[in-house]
Amino acid sequence: MIIELKSTVSANDCATFAEKHKAFHITYEGKNYLITGSGVKEIPTELETNTSEHWVFANDIQLASKRFRSEKREVKIGNVSIGGNTKNTILIGGPCSVESEEQIRSSAELLVGMGLSTLRGGCYKPRTSPYSFQGLGLEGLQLLAKMRTEYGLNVITEARDATHIDEIIEHTDIIQVGAKAMYDQGILRACAKIKKPVLIKRGFGTTLQEFVQAAEFVLAGGNENVILCERGIRTFETGTRFTLDLCGVAWLQEHTNLPIVLDPSHAMGYAYGVNPLARACVAMGIDGLLIEAHPNPKVAKSDASQQLNYEEFKQLQKDLQAVAASVGYKMI
Repeated sequence: MIIELKSTVSANDCATFAEKHKAFHITYEGKNYLITGSGVKEIPTELETNTSEHWVFANDIQLASKRFRSEKREVKIGNVSIGGNTKNTILIGGPCSVESEEQIRSSAELLVGMGLSTLRGGCYKPRTSPYSFQGLGLEGLQLLAKMRTEYGLNVITEARDATHIDEIIEHTDIIQVGAKAMYDQGILRACAKIKKPVLIKRGFGTTLQEFVQAAEFVLAGGNENVILCERGIRTFETGTRFTLDLCGVAWLQEHTNLPIVLDPSHAMGYAYGVNPLARACVAMGIDGLLIEAHPNPKVAKSDASQQLNYEEFKQLQKDLQAVAASVGYKMI
């Protein structure tokens, strides 16, 4: 349940009510709200005279629900915005992993030359095999931060676990909570305490409700800048890496108020399918794409098969612009 308290309720009383009823207390647009578990269906007696409005939910998708807030949330990323009424689809590009300064600099120069604003690159890689490249760690973060300073780009990278979340928050503009880290409450709670955008990737065995409830951890902690990212789920199919759940995206658009980004690179697993999948995504009126591009995918240290080369990435942008325009969106 979400309870909007009357403007006459003092800050001290709000805190007292929250503690007594084991509720989250957040302030949004100057109004105070208490959020309890969805098991609470009636307003506590002592709060009845202090309540302005309330919402009862069948599950714990609450702050992210369109029943609470019907309009899509707007999230500002540097000098650009997605969500809200912007009709923008942001194209985020860069390599799977930061491998060297020369490599990540070439990616930064590519994006600037294409008029794009946001550079991706993994630094702490949550690899399935201990023998795979694990990322450059802090050195990679520092290289991303260097590219931001020199080229004026926003940077995004993935948190593998809670041990390095503070480093990632310090060095990046958008914190990516990876599919394998989606349930890490240490990461989610740390992200709830900041105001930077947080992009949460759906786990490959995660239901839509579980996915959105991960976002609720961040929202309930006071950070409204949350973005959902669909990157494919595991099915019986073995011909592709995962299956991109566009049905799930339609459900999220219908039931949640959060911007939605898609990652066809990880879903497909092969470069040849990224462009057509990306076009299908943009046709749905989404808020962003996360695309992997590498100067020479054949020698990439991780996910070589799915990364586009630079010419393919440039062609992708051209192809997407026409699709975006057809549904009233603009690629940025």
